[in-house]
Amino acid sequence: QVQLVESGGGLVQAGGSLRLSCAASGVIRSTNRMGWYHQAPGKQRDLVAAITSGGTTDYAESVKGRFTISRDNAKNTAYLQMNSLKPEDAGVYYCHLRQREEDLLEYNYWGQGTQVTVSS
Repeated sequence: QVQLVESGGGLVQAGGSLRLSCAASGVIRSTNRMGWYHQAPGKQRDLVAAITSGGTTDYAESVKGRFTISRDNAKNTAYLQMNSLKPEDAGVYYCHLRQREEDLLEYNYWGQGTQVTVSS
């Protein structure tokens, strides 16, 4: 099993920055993909950014140039640096990890989420 624990959310003024962290524990495969999803109130959960264990990244168009995802494979930790935050970035940010398990099926794991509030 995999456990994901997020930290770093909070209240920030528009234009400010926050850095989220996601620590993964349990049986972490050498090949996996970690990411961050955003869910605003009443909206669906959408991908913000993702990074593979090899370092390939993917970003939502709305955050390109403002957010940066990174990871420390030795620590099984992913980070999301969020700059120039906008009110529409507010919501709950969920850490996600996907990896192939021993049954050769891919599994998705989720953290509990961390709240980001952006004041205008």
